[in-house]
Amino acid sequence: MKGVHILTAMSVLNKTRTAGICCLLVLYFSLTFLYLRYFSSFIPRSTLLEASEEKLRQNISLNDTLNFGARPGVQTITSWNAPIIWEGMFDPNLYDQTHVQHHSSVAVTVFAVGRYLDAYLKTFLTSAEQHLMLGLPVTYYVFTDLPEKVPNIELGPQRSLKVVYVEKHSRWQDISMMRMKAISEAIESEICHHFHYVFCFDVDQEFKGRFGSEALGDSVALLHAHYYKSPKQMFTYDRNPKSKAFMETGDFYYHAAIFGGYWENVKKLLDACYLNIMEDKLNNVEALWHDESHLNKYFWLHKPSKLLSPEYCWDQTIGDNKDIHVTRLLWAPKHYDELRTS
Repeated sequence: MKGVHILTAMSVLNKTRTAGICCLLVLYFSLTFLYLRYFSSFIPRSTLLEASEEKLRQNISLNDTLNFGARPGVQTITSWNAPIIWEGMFDPNLYDQTHVQHHSSVAVTVFAVGRYLDAYLKTFLTSAEQHLMLGLPVTYYVFTDLPEKVPNIELGPQRSLKVVYVEKHSRWQDISMMRMKAISEAIESEICHHFHYVFCFDVDQEFKGRFGSEALGDSVALLHAHYYKSPKQMFTYDRNPKSKAFMETGDFYYHAAIFGGYWENVKKLLDACYLNIMEDKLNNVEALWHDESHLNKYFWLHKPSKLLSPEYCWDQTIGDNKDIHVTRLLWAPKHYDELRTS
């Protein structure tokens, strides 16, 4: 019997040791993972980029140079003191000189999937080369399912183009919503190492006038041309309480055709919207205006630091254009019946 007791005690001791070792291993790997994540934040993406990012944050604050009274017929500042950029409010040379001095660089993302590539991409790129962020380093990231069909565009100095392959979803709504994930991954894998700012554009647009460095900021949203003068009760927020995009009220109605800012702020927006989209999918819910509904919810909770007026994305079918002193970007004619698969 004594031998049995000894064996039992040894068995308990071995089990205790095994459990202890397992706990130590779990703790080790957990701490290692947390350490690596913490340490990775100190790995320099680029010495020049890090230094210039710090200068950007400290020195590019040109709001005090804006003339908020230059456009008395429109709203030029929000309740949280974010400027709404209109023609006549800013000195374009001052903005350009400041951003060149601080080595600002911009990644431009655009999705050209399916028939949208043939219909819009060449016009988007060629017009961007004439008007978009001239004088700054710019790389176009073209996300497409047809890399071989991306047109060969002659690019100016400090300009380049990269093609990112993405799968085409069967529904255009999914293409629109899934861009959030694809752009976030591109920011994490490459863009954050080379660029300060990211601007995300819809492809079915054509640049017609200066779209310059005055548009750059920490977090930038665009006022929707069809709603910027409408009462709030007419804003097409998602009113379904089951959706993560649900809103009862808001500040403005933002257009998802353009948004941007510092890369880390754009990534936060993309990740938040993507997670909410996926949660809706799990609950068999789809927001009214898809990614735009989720973007509006995000900007309601996390106020943008700069708003772009409808001059930066105008629809010529709108009859009342007296506020639009400069047409910077135009909606291209829409042929959804021919371009969208469902």
